Amino acid sequence: MSHVLSNRALEMAQTLVRMNTVSANSNLELIEYVRDHLNALGVRSRLTWNADKTKANLFATLGAGKPSGIILSGHTDTVPWDGQDWTVDPLSGSVQDWPGEEFADGHVEQIGPRLYGRGSADMKAFIAIALANAERFLESESPFAVHFAFSYDEEVGCFGVRELIADMKEAGVKPVACIVGEPTNMVPAIAHKGVYRWRCCVRGKEAHSSLTPQSVNAIEMAARLVGKVRDMAEGFERSEARYEGFDVPFSTASVGQFHGGIADNVVPRDAEFRYEFRNLPTADALAMQKDVLAYARQLETGMKKVGPDTGISFETICEIPSFLTSARDPVTRLAQRLSGNASTTLVAFGTEAGLFKNAGIPTVVCGPGSITQAHQPDEYVTLDQLARCEVFMRGLALAREVG
Repeated sequence: MSHVLSNRALEMAQTLVRMNTVSANSNLELIEYVRDHLNALGVRSRLTWNADKTKANLFATLGAGKPSGIILSGHTDTVPWDGQDWTVDPLSGSVQDWPGEEFADGHVEQIGPRLYGRGSADMKAFIAIALANAERFLESESPFAVHFAFSYDEEVGCFGVRELIADMKEAGVKPVACIVGEPTNMVPAIAHKGVYRWRCCVRGKEAHSSLTPQSVNAIEMAARLVGKVRDMAEGFERSEARYEGFDVPFSTASVGQFHGGIADNVVPRDAEFRYEFRNLPTADALAMQKDVLAYARQLETGMKKVGPDTGISFETICEIPSFLTSARDPVTRLAQRLSGNASTTLVAFGTEAGLFKNAGIPTVVCGPGSITQAHQPDEYVTLDQLARCEVFMRGLALAREVG
């Protein structure tokens, strides 16, 4: 099959990119667009909602009645673009030609046209190409149904997909495989790190800064915990067994935000910070968090001697489990065959793959575009990558076996 992107797939990708589905907003415009398109083909969609019904997941089966099915998974939300230096409208969905790039050795690589806009690479184009091939899946004589699983709030913690998976189980749907279409340049990815984030709130005892012995300085206690996180990060880099293939082949820890204090001459009562662990698939992020909690309890002992109402609390922000499968797994071999890539890769970013795999569904990550373009100003995906993805979809419609 030639790598020529269909007009329908491109038009659908542009349509989805032009919808503002930043995680802070509703995604219903996109979900309803997909639902209405499928409904016109006679396909019923199952929707699961967030608490206030401003967002929804969509699950639909193309080829209902077939003995098993393969999930095509994508998230509908995007990150914002506030403060980024874009040269195109983030919601333009524009296609622009890009000249060849000359490298130091003198050779020139032709780049070709690109689709620009927030979510073009991450990951609306994958959803659009799947949708554009819906009729092909319906008409297929393959023994596999194709399930569309499109979620909300992936970018802020993979929240929506948990409801989608629970609903799928309740409905008795038992897929044989899942393909998560995050941008991997159409190279099947078989592992990624976990992403776990917490918010730590420290309640101290305020006082005039001339009376520090009568106070508990919340910033100073929080700073000790920040130091603990930093010490752990250095320990991972120094001592953790390497997992070669990752850009950073060990687990990492970092603090992203810190807030506290009201004036220079007031010992602060409150401070808070946010931090994360990105754990290797072979490491346990919850065990890492237990170390932080144990240190916090030690600090509290001294704090409460000065102020009984002082303390340290933690709030979980997100828990995205790591993902690990094998190059020998049937779904990996399927993705290799459909993508035309005999190799596999590991990716640094988190996805919903670990949640599907933990639900007992063999999973691989494979989609168009590069993560280096995601979340960036002037985000784009090349039309060549989209064409390769459409070839992948057409091959899936003809698949006779997984593996």
